[in-house]
Formats: sequence, structure tokens, C-alpha cells
Amino acid sequence: MNSIRVSLVAMLVAAFALTSFLAALNGYLSSVAETEKLMDSQLQHASAILESAGSLGSASGSSVKDNPEFLFEVWRDGELIKSYSETPIYSIANMVEGFRDANFAGYRWRTVTRRVGGNSWYIVAERADLRSALAERVALESIIPLLLWLPISALLIWVLVGWGLRPLRNLSAQINLKRSDDLEPIYEDRPPAELIQLIDSTNSLLSRLSASFEREKHFAAHAAHELRTPLSVLKVHLHNLAEDLPKGHSGLSHANAGVERMHHLVEQILDLNRTNPDTIKGKFVTIDLHSMAQRVTAAAWPSFSRKKQTISLSGETVTMSGDESLLETLLQNLLDNANKYTPEGGEISVTVGMVKQNVFIRIEDSGPGISEADQAYVFDRFYRVGNDGSAAANGSGLGLSIVQHIVQLHNARISLGESKFESGLAVTVEFQPGEGVA
Repeated sequence: MNSIRVSLVAMLVAAFALTSFLAALNGYLSSVAETEKLMDSQLQHASAILESAGSLGSASGSSVKDNPEFLFEVWRDGELIKSYSETPIYSIANMVEGFRDANFAGYRWRTVTRRVGGNSWYIVAERADLRSALAERVALESIIPLLLWLPISALLIWVLVGWGLRPLRNLSAQINLKRSDDLEPIYEDRPPAELIQLIDSTNSLLSRLSASFEREKHFAAHAAHELRTPLSVLKVHLHNLAEDLPKGHSGLSHANAGVERMHHLVEQILDLNRTNPDTIKGKFVTIDLHSMAQRVTAAAWPSFSRKKQTISLSGETVTMSGDESLLETLLQNLLDNANKYTPEGGEISVTVGMVKQNVFIRIEDSGPGISEADQAYVFDRFYRVGNDGSAAANGSGLGLSIVQHIVQLHNARISLGESKFESGLAVTVEFQPGEGVA
């Protein structure tokens, strides 16, 4: 997953590291050059001290073979009169004034030659390798702390970038805290200039969504209400027409079935609009789920009786917090589906109880069930399972979509499985404790 914070920190650390490297390289070269100048100055100062110590005799001590770090010679009229040790009779450097490098006794030396008077030469030499090592050590001691501070700088950059992105995190948290039905604009007190456009774009999107939802809600409600009146008139005309036609006329039966189906669809659209969790809040009260199931089951008994189906209710008395009218609609739709897809003489079972402190209601039937391929789509609007042609033809495809809305409103879970009968579907709605209150 891409991260703005990681990308910013990586770029800033890379830029800081590159800048530090260039600064360190320049500092290293400058430090080496300055150290060399300082050592040359000290070498020249040593030559002056040698001149002022004119009363000194020939130095005694170790020979060149003992790897001395410092040599000097004093020549007068072409004769070596003073030296650090037993050096050869020839000069370690040319008799030319100034600084130069020379090879002597297996080493590279930095020398300074001074001419005093007309016939005296003072030569002071220092091993070049030791000078370079000292110069590099001085330079590195000034650079290493800069390199050691690089991880600390990276950590500081990480913290500062995180602090700088805090307004973006606050905006994200504010959006995440919005309820699904909260499409009010986002207000941020003195937002950074970079977030103003994002906030304006988000508020513009929320405004368009709000207008779209309002149009959809009003259209569905108004269309369903407007359809009720002509359907009622059509029912009256069909009733009057039945008096002029022979009893059991097939055309009249088809017309009545079509009107009933249309009436059912209109009621389902109204229920869908009424149960949409994005547009309503449930009126939650404490209810006895088993008692409610008894009422709904008893009211649905005539439909099951006409198909010679057996329906039973079992379980225990359990209470929960929920919207009673919506839960009745939920159970009515599930029973209607069971009745519709279960053949004549089939069985339907309703069970109410508790499992692991969760209240549940389960509806099982002995119908053909729902295939795994269809289970992923049965909660979509207007989707109808085609296991039984006649049953599917009589449905609107909105029943389980309404059930899903009610389940979401109660923060519950719905699952599909196999029933306890030889075939059929089991629909289980599980309500978790403390989550049934809006």
C-alpha cells in the first residue's frame, strides 16, 4: 500500500543524505587542504626555530633506519654542519627555496628549504604519509558526527512529516465517523490551503449524493402511492366485471392475479423505501421476539393452509431491542418466501432462541433451497431465484432486499444454509447483544 508519509520521508531523507554527502565531501577536502596548510606553516616555523638555535651542535640519537618522523639539515658553504641524525652527506632536498616533496630513505617527505644569508641553507622535512594520515583523521573527525546524525535526522523528519499530515488524518477521521445517512458538508476550522480543494470537492460530492438519494426516495414513495389509487379502481372494476362474466372465467382470473401481483410489488416498493437504513432510524424498544413470531406466524397461516403446508414455531421467550414493526416485516417476508418456494404439502419451521448470548430467529423450509451461485445475489433488488419457475414468476425480487435492510438497521447478521429437512433453505438472523440499539 502506498503511503504519502513514507514517500515524503524517503524523498526528504534522500535529499538530506545527498546534501550531507556533498557537504561532507567538500568539508573533507577543505579540512585536508587547511590541515596541509597548517602543517606547512608549522614546518616553516620549525625551520625558523632551527635557525634561531644556532648554538646547537650536531644532533645525536637514532639513525634514519629507525624510521624518524622529522628530519632537518643545515648546510653552509656546501658542507653539512647540523642534522637530526647520521644522514648521508648529500642533501635530502634541492637547494631551492620553498616547499616541495622529496623521496628519501624509502619514504615520501614534505620539505621546506630556506636560504639565510648568502651561503646557509636550512632544510626541514616531515614524512608525507604521516601528514596525510593526520590530515584525514582531522577531517573524518569532523565528518563522522554528521553521518551518525543521519538516522536521527530521518527519525525527526518522520515525526515532522507525520505532524504535518495531521490535518489530513483529522479530515479522514471526520469522514469515517459520518453515518451512512449523514450527508451534511464537512467543516474544518482553518484548514491548510492544500486541503481546501479536497474539502470542497468532498462537500460537492456529498451534496450531489444527498440530492440523488432524496430524488430516489421521493420517486419511489410517490410512484408507489400514486399507483395505489388506480390499482384500487382496477380492483373495483374487476369485481363489477365478475358479476357479468361466468364464474371461473380464465381471463378474469389472470387479470385478478396480475392486479394482485402489481399490488404486492407496490407494497414491496413502499416497504423497501420505509426500511432503507440510509434514510430512516428505527424506533427501538424492548420486544419479546418469540411472542412477535407467534403473531406473525398466526397471521400468515391462511397462505400456508391453501398450499396444505405445515408450519411450526419452537424455541423460548427471548427479549431484545429492536423496531417491532420492521422485525414483523422481516419475518413476514421470510415466511412469504418459504411459502412461495415450498411445494404443496411441504414443511416450514420457525425457531427463536439464543446461542452464545446472541438472540436468533431461524426459518427453515423443505423447498428446493438456493444454490451457492445464487446465494451471492439473492439480497440484490429485483433478483429472483429461478429454481421454480412459477414461484419466481410470482415474486418481485424485493423481499430479501427488504430483509437485508432491516438486518443492517439492527446491526445483525443474516446467513443462508441447509435446512433440517431433506431439502430446503435455512435463513438465520442473529442479533448481537447491545448492537440492536440505533
